[in-house]
Amino acid sequence: MAPDLFLLSSTSVHGYPPLAHAIDAVAEIVGNAPSILFAPFAVANHDAYVARTQVVLDALGVPVVGLHAVPDPRKAVEEAELLYIGGGNSFRLLSALWGLGLIEPIRRRVQAGELRFIGSSAGTNMACPTLRTTNDMPIVQPPSFEALGLIPFQINPHYIDADPTTTHRGETREDRLLEFLEENDVAVLGLREGTWLRRRGPSLTFHGIASGKLFQRGAAPREVQPGDDLSALLDLHPHYDTPA
Repeated sequence: MAPDLFLLSSTSVHGYPPLAHAIDAVAEIVGNAPSILFAPFAVANHDAYVARTQVVLDALGVPVVGLHAVPDPRKAVEEAELLYIGGGNSFRLLSALWGLGLIEPIRRRVQAGELRFIGSSAGTNMACPTLRTTNDMPIVQPPSFEALGLIPFQINPHYIDADPTTTHRGETREDRLLEFLEENDVAVLGLREGTWLRRRGPSLTFHGIASGKLFQRGAAPREVQPGDDLSALLDLHPHYDTPA
């Protein structure tokens, strides 16, 4: 068995109902799972988040179980076939995963191919080695920036291009990711809205209704197109805190 991951930039895209742009891909990874174990920790109202997620996934006919509501979250992770980590504030989410002791069992079971994994937005950030390429404000302080490390590179969900007509003079998203590369020799993939990654063992492919943008030290940023094979990224070895 090998890792099986589905990583979304976001579940909602302008002009589409929630998940409609990727529902076939979601259905594929859900497969015949009896339920979806859902981690709602990136938002404050867990019950409401689970209820919204169930409405979105009703079309698949699979019940959504809130990880916050089970008696033993770690046991639930150990027994689940599929884990979905939703979006919201990534600092709050990572802090909760550490606090509940879920980092190690999720990482171990996904890497062993025992647990299928879906992440969207902040949940996609969790699949990276660290939280360092999130867009969120640190409203809480996790005990560590270390995340699940299900892939050996970073993702920037909701990647947005600079607007040439804006009067805003602050850093663009590209500026900030290039600053990251000045301090870390780690590839970063910008996922524009409506895009996602699918990992099946040693294979990694890019999909969606838009292109992505790949940043690597020593190279100009390049566009990634739907259907592109990005499996080579899985062979990279990230080096953090290594200034250029």
